[in-house]
Amino acid sequence: MLTHVCVGTNDLPRAQIFYDAIFAVLGARPPFADTPNNRLIYKHEGVLFLVGLPIDGEPATHANGGTVGLKMESPEQVDAWYAAGIAHGGTAIEDPPGLRQPANLYLAYLRDPDGNKLCASYRMPKG
Repeated sequence: MLTHVCVGTNDLPRAQIFYDAIFAVLGARPPFADTPNNRLIYKHEGVLFLVGLPIDGEPATHANGGTVGLKMESPEQVDAWYAAGIAHGGTAIEDPPGLRQPANLYLAYLRDPDGNKLCASYRMPKG
């Protein structure tokens, strides 16, 4: 369904440290540096995730009520993603990583160093 997601940052080197760490957990490669546009482009499983300085030159701000959801392959990968994010400048928000009912989802939420809200999500098998 998604082709790409783009979030803003006010500090691209800081953002790269954070995103390199959380995307490494997924097996994603390092980003392509789109230097002319002051952004990094991560590609994984056909989807692009961009992080960069706002094109209009204004400060980056996070979306109030917005969340970027990232598909994980296991609860252990959710936990590793969360730990990598915390260790690299992310902020824990909402409940700790764990199973959410009745949706039967194993979730973890973080804010990146610029305040963008991210969710790691794994749908538990039925049964």
